[in-house]
Amino acid sequence: MSIEQALAFGVIGLMMIVFIWDRFRYDIVACCALILSIAVGIVPFERAFSGFSDDIVIIVGSALVVSAGVARSGIVDSAIKRFFPNLQSLHAQLALLLIVVAVLSAFIKNIGALAIMMPVAFQFSSKIGLSPSRYLMPMSFAALIGGLMTQIGTSPNIVVSRLRHEITGTSFGMFDFTFVGATLTLVGVAFLIAFHWLVPVRENKNKALDEALEMKVYSSEATVTDESSAVGKQLADVTGLGDGDVVATAILREQLRMAPFPDASLQIGDTILLEGSPQGLDRVISGARLKPAGKTAASAKNQNDVTAIEAVIASESALRGLSVRQLALYNRRGINLLAVSRHGERLTERLGRLRLQAGDVVVLQGSRTSLPGFLQEFGCLPLAEREILLGTPRRAYIPLFILTAAMGSTAAGLVPVSIGFFAAALAMIVFRVIPLVDLYKSIDGPILIMLAALIPVSDTLRTTGGSELIAQWLGFFAAQMPPFGALALILVTAMAVTPFLNNAATVLVMAPIAASFAQALNFKPEAFLMAVAIGAGSDFLTPIGHQCNTLVMGPGGYKFADYPRLGLPLSIIIILVSVPALLYVWPIR
Repeated sequence: MSIEQALAFGVIGLMMIVFIWDRFRYDIVACCALILSIAVGIVPFERAFSGFSDDIVIIVGSALVVSAGVARSGIVDSAIKRFFPNLQSLHAQLALLLIVVAVLSAFIKNIGALAIMMPVAFQFSSKIGLSPSRYLMPMSFAALIGGLMTQIGTSPNIVVSRLRHEITGTSFGMFDFTFVGATLTLVGVAFLIAFHWLVPVRENKNKALDEALEMKVYSSEATVTDESSAVGKQLADVTGLGDGDVVATAILREQLRMAPFPDASLQIGDTILLEGSPQGLDRVISGARLKPAGKTAASAKNQNDVTAIEAVIASESALRGLSVRQLALYNRRGINLLAVSRHGERLTERLGRLRLQAGDVVVLQGSRTSLPGFLQEFGCLPLAEREILLGTPRRAYIPLFILTAAMGSTAAGLVPVSIGFFAAALAMIVFRVIPLVDLYKSIDGPILIMLAALIPVSDTLRTTGGSELIAQWLGFFAAQMPPFGALALILVTAMAVTPFLNNAATVLVMAPIAASFAQALNFKPEAFLMAVAIGAGSDFLTPIGHQCNTLVMGPGGYKFADYPRLGLPLSIIIILVSVPALLYVWPIR
């Protein structure tokens, strides 16, 4: 072992120890590892920041934006309500998510399948009051397993097919991977559903301030129009769209104030007084296509500039003691009052007649340019920024079309994944699915910095010859094993190497070694090549070996050491199932 190889192994080993120690945030650890690698000379100056231009960073950042656009559109919530209205069990929800992600991953890029279903996981977690961390890591692992089922499901399968053609003159076909891959998918998904409790319950630390500021209940109102889907429906069906977060306090019909009986039939012109969280109110109003309080967003000159924010009425505010009707906010300022929360009091008056008090928390809708000046002039204190969708315009099918176009073009091989997803993220901005000011809130900066710093560090295994050294050790041990042991060793080594090389690079390094080893022992190479592809596509131990694992790290609030808790037993199962399945489908003699 040369000094450079020893330094590469030492830096990566030290980095992994600090990651597991978890005393410092992962992006800081990765940057320190990069600086140390530069200092000891294994990363040259000109390669220090090469990770920032790597496709993986672009793919992860773009996928976060695309996923946020799909979530913001509301189409996910509508799909859940329509097709799975009564899915309340965690096991049932997990089964649906994992099966859909795994099947989609067989035909589209697994990170695309994961990006589609992440908003559904957030909806499910909110619906039954569980942390999203219970869903996201199993979904990432299901996406990785599902990609093993077809030639196009994951990059290692594509690369190993090409290498088989170079070695034997025949490449693997589209569905040559299916029997073994489907077997692994069935076993893996069953394990993830049964043992999901191994995933630690985490919370996204970035949400802590939002949750601390969130009020228990807002009062709002909405009107049934001729365009509403609520016409002729019972009140319970409409409030049910809020998943238990919204209740009706009254129905106003012409001059009558009616009791909010659940079986009350709604008519055009009815105004419903509602109480609930901003998210619940938004689901009810947008889901039933009700007209929110005040003027509608469509009446604004530029509806793409419309936003909603929360603010507190200060003790010296000029709004104290005045009603919305007296203020004529929309006519004078172009601002709507959508909801009010008053601590310790249930509000039963209509918003237009309600007199505001110091300490009231209000949801105001208006343009991004007019709201800050209004808050300053009238003595209102904005709460910490968080997304309030109540009353904001959305285009439900545009993000779905954008995502479909991106996945279709990448699956057909028209553009690389990085280009496809970058274009999709850009389209989300161009078509105003995500407002420009909210763009960088969708991107998890620490995750991208960690990836960019780690790429040149992990590449030191290749540049110093460390990967070739591993290959020599592998050949020495494998030559003394029975066929199934040698096959298992190839598989385990590919699993162990892929966090430090990307999965395609792992195949490029390991596949020739596996083929040469098989030929030296007079074995057919197919099973060994397949083992390399499975190992390279099955990184369940770290958040850095595959972009799917990285994608869920921030939203799930996971720590580096959380991945082996579920991933290690899953890896063992993959090994135990893969070896006999490969020997059955691809005999080595």
